[in-house]
Amino acid sequence: MEKRCVQAPAAVPSVRMLALAGALAALSCAATLTVAVPTPTGGYVNPGDAVVLLGAYVLGGGWGAAAGALGPALADLLGGYGIYAPATLVIKGLMALAAGKLYRRARGKIWAVAVCGAAAECIMVAGYWLYDALLLGSLAAGAAGVPGNLIQGAFGAACAAILAAALKKNAWARRAFPSL
Repeated sequence: MEKRCVQAPAAVPSVRMLALAGALAALSCAATLTVAVPTPTGGYVNPGDAVVLLGAYVLGGGWGAAAGALGPALADLLGGYGIYAPATLVIKGLMALAAGKLYRRARGKIWAVAVCGAAAECIMVAGYWLYDALLLGSLAAGAAGVPGNLIQGAFGAACAAILAAALKKNAWARRAFPSL
């Protein structure tokens, strides 16, 4: 009698990836809610984008997008910005997807974190500009949030770069996250 090893199909996510994505979604939600510095445009600057980007670098585009979309959208719901939750879900998901895919293509080169972070944050700035324009009925009115979002993007990309550099120096993190 022949023994066969039953393997899960490739489409079935691993428990490890689900757990990491869930943890990073929760961490990005917490980072967004706990340290929120209001901007004059009605938004706020927070370290949530740093976690979104770091998740994209660690998990890759797909899983990073799932974690990066869910955590900040939940933060919008919990933080009283529910009208932004649908946009955040899409914008942060696209942001993390782009950062993760670009980072994989760059194969972890030293410049990759800065370039991938900047590209992803451009998606965030443009996405919220367009969403604000939709809400306000004018591209010019929607542009009022761009300066605050540029600050948010720069802060998030810089924090993600610092965190990624620190993790790359840690032996355990290099073994746990070889793609970083």
